[in-house]
Amino acid sequence: MVKITDVARRAGVSPSTVSYALSGKRPISDATRRRVQAAARELGYRTDDGGRFRSGARAKVLALAVPMRPGIHVPVVTQFAVSVVTAARARDHDVLLLTQGEGDEGIGRVTETGLADGVIVTDVQLQDPRLPLLRSCSLPSVLIGVPAEADGLTCVDLDFRAAGELCVDHLAGLGHRTVALVGSPPEVYVRRTAFARRLVEGFTAAAGRHGLASAALPCGTGRDAARAVAERLLRDLPALTALVVHNEPLVDPLIEAFEQVGMRVPSDLSLTAVCPAPVAAAARVPVTSVAVPAAELGARAVHLLIRKLSGAPVPGTTLLPPRLTERASTAPRGH
Repeated sequence: MVKITDVARRAGVSPSTVSYALSGKRPISDATRRRVQAAARELGYRTDDGGRFRSGARAKVLALAVPMRPGIHVPVVTQFAVSVVTAARARDHDVLLLTQGEGDEGIGRVTETGLADGVIVTDVQLQDPRLPLLRSCSLPSVLIGVPAEADGLTCVDLDFRAAGELCVDHLAGLGHRTVALVGSPPEVYVRRTAFARRLVEGFTAAAGRHGLASAALPCGTGRDAARAVAERLLRDLPALTALVVHNEPLVDPLIEAFEQVGMRVPSDLSLTAVCPAPVAAAARVPVTSVAVPAAELGARAVHLLIRKLSGAPVPGTTLLPPRLTERASTAPRGH
């Protein structure tokens, strides 16, 4: 069975361009449209209107796009996947996992083969290359994440900008005047991943509002990376007394790295994190944190997608408010 990706490969364009060229939903140059149409004729490709899926039968399957890209933290991805599967099974749906790292080919295949009734998309970028296809194809979708332009899309996420602000507000309220953010691995920011960028925006805005000295650095994973970033922060910000961490695997290594240079948590350094609650609670010093509600986000995404499949109206963007839980890692400055 010929798929949209086959036509895209033959024509030398993306699957979304094939969809636009054949549906007329977006303007495409005449030369590109003719090339796509010729490729479709040569391969015998037929769109939905050509009769491939006239039965209207539901597959009772939801696709979950979880691209396995550099810099992702697999345990958190697993939490999202488990929550989607659990919520889908409660509604008598199975889940098809799409793990392709880049582009929209996987979603294109699902659209054309009818393997799934809808798709949940994760690891959303501010300018995500999957969005044109999601906007143009007939497959209903829900994004866990909010791109820069969310018009016409259904999105749900933690309000990461507010989460960054909440962490800084808490530290400023304890009297800290110099604060740093240790963020996600560099490749996450290079991709302009939406949640990571928005947390930096919130951190920076709140630090400015409180008049704090601040810095934000990406960081890889592992003890060597933690030690390097701790040493750099103390060189750049010698008065540092507070830290926000948005990099789950680094919570314990950072506590250890600062201890090795003579700063103990929380007597010398107050530390907060945006991470799953179990990670924060199990740290060598239980960490004050804003929880990433993976289970709730997965369940909400499934709920929204099922509603879309039934024709019910859904909100465009749903942002869950952050909640900060105080633990042993934060204390007043000079405590």
